[in-house]
Amino acid sequence: MDKRQRSAFPQDFLWGGAIAANQAEGAYKEGGKGLSIADLHFYTSEKTYGSMKEDAALKNVKQSLVLDPNKYYPKQSGIDFYHTYKEDLALMQQMGSQCFRTSFNWPRIFPNGDEEQPNEEGLLFYDRLIDEMLALGIEPLMTISHYEMPLHLVSQYGGWANRKLVDFFSRFCEVLFERYHSKVKYWITFNQINLISFNSVGLLRDRYENYQQATYQAIHHQLVAQAMAKMIASQYRSDLMVGTMLSDKIAYPATCKPEDQLFSLRKNQMQYFFSDVSMRGHYPGYAFRYFEENGIQVEFAPDDEQLLQQYPMDYLAFSYYYTKLNDSFKDSFDPTDKSSNPYLKSSEWGWEIDPLGLRIALNNYYDRYECPLFITENGLGAHDVVEANGEIHDPYRISYINDHLVQIAEAIRDGVEVLGYCLWTPIDIVSCGTAEMSKRYGLIYVDRDDEGQGSGKRLLKDSYFWYKDVIRTNGDKLEK
Repeated sequence: MDKRQRSAFPQDFLWGGAIAANQAEGAYKEGGKGLSIADLHFYTSEKTYGSMKEDAALKNVKQSLVLDPNKYYPKQSGIDFYHTYKEDLALMQQMGSQCFRTSFNWPRIFPNGDEEQPNEEGLLFYDRLIDEMLALGIEPLMTISHYEMPLHLVSQYGGWANRKLVDFFSRFCEVLFERYHSKVKYWITFNQINLISFNSVGLLRDRYENYQQATYQAIHHQLVAQAMAKMIASQYRSDLMVGTMLSDKIAYPATCKPEDQLFSLRKNQMQYFFSDVSMRGHYPGYAFRYFEENGIQVEFAPDDEQLLQQYPMDYLAFSYYYTKLNDSFKDSFDPTDKSSNPYLKSSEWGWEIDPLGLRIALNNYYDRYECPLFITENGLGAHDVVEANGEIHDPYRISYINDHLVQIAEAIRDGVEVLGYCLWTPIDIVSCGTAEMSKRYGLIYVDRDDEGQGSGKRLLKDSYFWYKDVIRTNGDKLEK
């Protein structure tokens, strides 16, 4: 569409929703599946929501990497999407969903991650899942790696700090692109590649003297691996869209003091680092300065720089939930150490609600890369109440989504190219960070509690019918 004519959501805008295999599928032992790092993320009721930071499977597991029979691991059962996907996808299709983002469960296809041949039974599940989406007229958006690394790759190889994982991941990608290139157009290499606090690189902190060194070496291997994924994909179809994904963590300067401005600039640069390399194809100078100042030496193989330059990503996907402040007086350079914005209200989990920040983020990314953008996660986690008649009234969720969609429309008017919007989530799933069910994002309620009890029955919330109308009208009736 001509940028001079953008005034609303384009007609080919993709409306949909997103989940992750490890939070939804369950069936952690079925079909020859191996253990993933998510399968060891146990539930604990000890929470402090106001000060909660992101948690991760390996942070809970620590060194043991062994299941404890006295603990409950919610992601092993999820919402049983492995068995209910047809019914769940039908509900999404009835809502009008035009796309659906989910992920391949790596150990369902390569149980240990280092096998020469894939597990055919695992692939057959994704055959059925993707075919069902296509039969319903839903565009598949598939994430290759979404916090589902085979546990064996952590225990035996030390995760992504080991260069061998580039080869294992490339073999995984080769299998996926060969099998699904004719069915799946949109791909994401790594979910939230910059969110290293989730330990998605598979490093156990206390096994490394210089954890930062190991982390950035692991990230380098992921950046090389996704370039190789793009190279593999290009051998099958020239129109495949292979993108990377960020968790938007760009923060505002706390004040207009020059010290806060510079501190925020430098800290934000190390968030842009991941997409700068992915989209521009080379390491920026500010990253090398950061490495030098922090005693980090990233090892490059001879062909790495050429590979990164030759195979940048086709589009940038990102999740957006909240914003923070960078305060040069209060905060360290640690990416998780940020201050709260006193001008914003927060969710029950202490996440600031900032719809205008989404318009700012879209403009910043588009100005920086001039590439298509895809919002692949955005939503509100909240406690929902089922009324006696089975109805679920969630005006807080409707308000949150509405206000963020309004700002997406404004960004489109600004000239930003936005491919689509995947709501997190169309259906309740286990929380990524806290392994709860009570932190509900879905428009479809799943009758299961934090302890795994419940019928599993699906109920439609008010937000389901509201989003259905948004999709039907292509966003024309949003409340501004």
